[in-house]
Amino acid sequence: GGRGRSAFAGFGGGTATAERGADVEADIMVTLEEALHGSTRTVSLRRAGSDKVEQYQVKIPRGVREGQRIRLRGQGEAGAAGGKSGDLFLRVRLAKHPDFSVEGSDLIHEVRIQPMQAVLGGELLVPTLEGQVRLKIPPGTQGGQRFRLRERGLPGVSGKRGDLYVVVQINIPKKLTERERELWSELAKLHG
Repeated sequence: GGRGRSAFAGFGGGTATAERGADVEADIMVTLEEALHGSTRTVSLRRAGSDKVEQYQVKIPRGVREGQRIRLRGQGEAGAAGGKSGDLFLRVRLAKHPDFSVEGSDLIHEVRIQPMQAVLGGELLVPTLEGQVRLKIPPGTQGGQRFRLRERGLPGVSGKRGDLYVVVQINIPKKLTERERELWSELAKLHG
């Protein structure tokens, strides 16, 4: 039964071959602010089958995108018989933001305005990742209309920043006072 093994006796038969350790993947939640500016932070990770929590200093580069992988060399599974350790890959997940949704490197912010603001126009204070800015909306603004704030989004692949789009929705009042109903009725008569 030992014939197969004996063929290798002349090549140091008993020694195990050095094997590189397996790569490990885990998710990392990244805020939009971190994606904009980059950051360094400590990440805690518990490996499968172990109760030990390991901590790593991770440099999150500016402009990371959903699904991108950050590689930590040599932090994967240990190698066998003197082989190198594998790598740890952290898959970027962009954390949900209360003010914005993400489309590529563009940010979308939805804002609700009153019917009179849509008709008469006005000025809105809208959030950006770097604080509030004023946005003028023209008279006759329609529901679903988009206004672009240039280069207020996330860094793109080229390094140039995406845009922030403010999408206007119109708040139609569900309950009216008697006086409001009279005024809307007058407007309706004016428009035939």
